[in-house]
Amino acid sequence: MSNSADSRHGPEDSRAGHGHETVRALKRRTGRVLTAAVFALAGVIFVTSFNTAKGTNLRTDDSLLKLSDLIRERSARNGDLDESTAALRHDVDGLAERQHDLTDAEDKRLGALERAAGTQKVDGSALTVTLNDAPPGAQAAPGYPEPQANDLVIHQQDLQAVVNALWQGGAKGIQVMDQRLISTSAVRCVGNTLILQGRVYSPPYKITAVGDQDGLRKALDASPALQNYQLYVKAYGLGWKVDERKAVTLPGYSGTVDLHHAKLAE
Repeated sequence: MSNSADSRHGPEDSRAGHGHETVRALKRRTGRVLTAAVFALAGVIFVTSFNTAKGTNLRTDDSLLKLSDLIRERSARNGDLDESTAALRHDVDGLAERQHDLTDAEDKRLGALERAAGTQKVDGSALTVTLNDAPPGAQAAPGYPEPQANDLVIHQQDLQAVVNALWQGGAKGIQVMDQRLISTSAVRCVGNTLILQGRVYSPPYKITAVGDQDGLRKALDASPALQNYQLYVKAYGLGWKVDERKAVTLPGYSGTVDLHHAKLAE
């Protein structure tokens, strides 16, 4: 019986021994493969990090600061170019007036077109609307939910709502910050800054419109978008101020007009 038992268990023990060796061999090969894969992945991450950083420290804000400096530099440069363009436009207009004798009708029509285009100054009574971010550390008023970050800053649609309401109210001319708006002006925000005709501005934002003050104010009050904005003024302290001004002169637009395509409105 003993020999029979030994002959029955002997082959199983042999297979078990070979199985353990096979498992150990597989583990060694698997370990080598995983190690190679880890080093390969580390190499990919290193190369990607190097290409992204271009030799800079990814943990600093230096790249963001450089971008901010570049934006400010380009904004100042655009301001200088606007002044040069204004001077050249003045010279061209002077030469055109000396070379062409216009009839009274033509002169009136030209003046009307220039006023409509916003290239002539406009004066009269006005409203100035000032929008501003909520003060630092602003908290929700009683009965309102705690604010999110976006609830505490001025957005592009807020500025656009004011401009659209003032046009609707019969504004003869509108100036945002120190720039006169024309038909091709685009009020755009990037982050917490306003970019208008190549110039960069930070809040508070001032929008001045020349026209009938009662009509302008009624248009502001009737705007659904600004009614919604007023809820945030009450809830989180966003800035909102409307000032009446008896006599204001808005300068004519003196920059370039990048209008490429247009058709007659019916």
